[in-house]
Amino acid sequence: MLEKMFYPASVAVIGASTEKGKVGRAVLDNLIDGFGGKIFPINPKAPEIEGIKCYKSVLEVPGDIDLAVIVIPAKFVPQSVKECGEKGIKNLVIISAGFKEVGVEGARLENEVKEIAKNYGIRIVGPNCLGILNTYSKCNASFAKKMPPKGNMSIITQSGALGTAILDWSEMTDVGFANFVSLGNKSDLNEIDFMQAWKEDKETNVILAYLEGITDGQRFINVSRDVTKEKPVIVVKSGRTGAGARAVSSHTGSLAGADAAYDSAFAQCGVIRADTVDQFFDLAGGFSGQPIPKGDRVVIVTNAGGPGILATDACEKYGLKIATLSTETVEKLKTTLPPAANFYNPVDVLGDAPAKLYDFALETVLADEGVDGVIVLATPQSMTDPVGIAEVIARLRKTTDKPILPCFVGGTVMAEGVEELKKYKLYNYEDPDRAAYTLRQMDRFNKIRNRVYEKPRQFDVDKETVRKTIEDSRKAGISVLGLEALPVLEAYGIPTLKYRVVDNAEKAKETAREFGYPVVMKIVSPQIIHKSDVGGVRVGLDSDEALENAYNKMMTDVKAAVPHCRIHGVLIQQMATGGKEVILGMNRDPQFGPLLMFGLGGIYVEVLKDVQFRVAPLTEQDALGMIYGIKTHQMLEGTRGEKPSDIEKLIELLQRLSQLVTDFPEILELDINPVKVYEKGKGCLALDVRMTIQ
Repeated sequence: MLEKMFYPASVAVIGASTEKGKVGRAVLDNLIDGFGGKIFPINPKAPEIEGIKCYKSVLEVPGDIDLAVIVIPAKFVPQSVKECGEKGIKNLVIISAGFKEVGVEGARLENEVKEIAKNYGIRIVGPNCLGILNTYSKCNASFAKKMPPKGNMSIITQSGALGTAILDWSEMTDVGFANFVSLGNKSDLNEIDFMQAWKEDKETNVILAYLEGITDGQRFINVSRDVTKEKPVIVVKSGRTGAGARAVSSHTGSLAGADAAYDSAFAQCGVIRADTVDQFFDLAGGFSGQPIPKGDRVVIVTNAGGPGILATDACEKYGLKIATLSTETVEKLKTTLPPAANFYNPVDVLGDAPAKLYDFALETVLADEGVDGVIVLATPQSMTDPVGIAEVIARLRKTTDKPILPCFVGGTVMAEGVEELKKYKLYNYEDPDRAAYTLRQMDRFNKIRNRVYEKPRQFDVDKETVRKTIEDSRKAGISVLGLEALPVLEAYGIPTLKYRVVDNAEKAKETAREFGYPVVMKIVSPQIIHKSDVGGVRVGLDSDEALENAYNKMMTDVKAAVPHCRIHGVLIQQMATGGKEVILGMNRDPQFGPLLMFGLGGIYVEVLKDVQFRVAPLTEQDALGMIYGIKTHQMLEGTRGEKPSDIEKLIELLQRLSQLVTDFPEILELDINPVKVYEKGKGCLALDVRMTIQ
């Protein structure tokens, strides 16, 4: 797929300019400087550019054209695309701006271009993009300043400016790329298409992406799960804050913010997310030049105690294990290292260590079967030989399948060593924290590629009851359902307490006697969502007298607080005692669909916001990850002599909720709060619900 886009035999530049400094000229010059195929400048006003014959249209070009790059004003692009279709060109890069990014007219133009391209079976990158390049075919169909070094990474970016910064970083560090794509407006081809293409690309071992949004969230998850079984996918995603989030009324929505869906989806499909550009670069350097570790046991080799301790702290922080060296390894180290050295982990070869001591120490620890990776620290002492140490690391890197991450800390003294590392495509980490972070993510990928993704469990459910509840609510003009949504839960096998809606005090007492005191009473009104705020909830009612008094006072309080509300009656519900309270919820994300939430109830969700999110549909693995992902999960496991809660039933409830909101996309938000979780084997009960429908 898309092979001729990256390995074309011929390229046309529509809008090639005779004037230096113009984008159309920059694209042409980039192709002239290295591309070995045929180049066809398209310019109706010039006979030739740089000695290459110009054509008035692609229709005049003799022979086939594999790729066309369009760099002309937006209003002329539709006609140009049509001519490309007539010529039989199947791959287009539209660099031209002035489409949906500028408003309604631009969006109309973009849609016109898409339709023309679709009719002719043309695939498009852009519009409003920097272009594409491939270092192996030497095809630079972009207006980036230089071709980056050849390497084993491919990158997708939604920001042309950040794209040029990444290419500049590549030249500075000599960390190379195979393919580069600036996505622009993503009118056709998007990040998912390129991930799929590069999964099969023999030159691509690592896929990088800068994303501002994802076109099709569920497809992204499915494709990423497939790709990350073989190749790491590293993403830096902007837009973490909630400034752009839509208004929400549920707990789930307000706690999710703008970014929880991306974090959850990335975790579920094996994508590694970098939080900063520095982390992005560090991961690129590590994954491109180092083997993937087989475990998380790390040895630190250093010539200074302080940095060694910092590295140890960083490894602990990121969840790496400080490897315990075998007795044989320690004894061997003692045979050659100075008596004052530290023979354990971190291994301190001392400040006056020559390169040959680094060589000995590294070779020794790498041979230890209890070691999965090494961080090598070098600081600028008077006797330090940065170039020699770099050569040692480069030599050992060729002889081992364990990663060796160099961390040359300093400035001018260490610069020559850093330059030496570059010759061997080895990336230097200026801070041990950054090296430990990278090693941790490499270890994560080792686990990701060995994941087994289960299929979500499917339950026998009553869809008709849910459908009827939604239809009846719509007919009544109700979009937010409270206790009226309890039948929806029951239809999907989510247990609730006995309840009944009644419209007077006498019926309330009859129901309470039938259920057995004590009971809970709640106001039923489509205008009242937060019942307790207006005096619409009474708990622990233990007699007819208490219930009648509570009923009369509730009616007075509610009418005073919400004078024009329609009161349908009250709900009488059994009183739940014991157990622990949790909250289950869902907020529908625009990109990924249903985003489920789980957390302990009460203060834990209101104040501590100790919650976990996952994108539906949920597997058992996902549900288990939600439960054990909250900081307070020990409270469900049983602490201080308490019996463990029914986590197995809780997993089932999360999966049933997942099926409900997947089956009914018209459910926009849903909170089940609280859910009582009883001890193991005794199940769960949903006590209250709030649901928003489209």
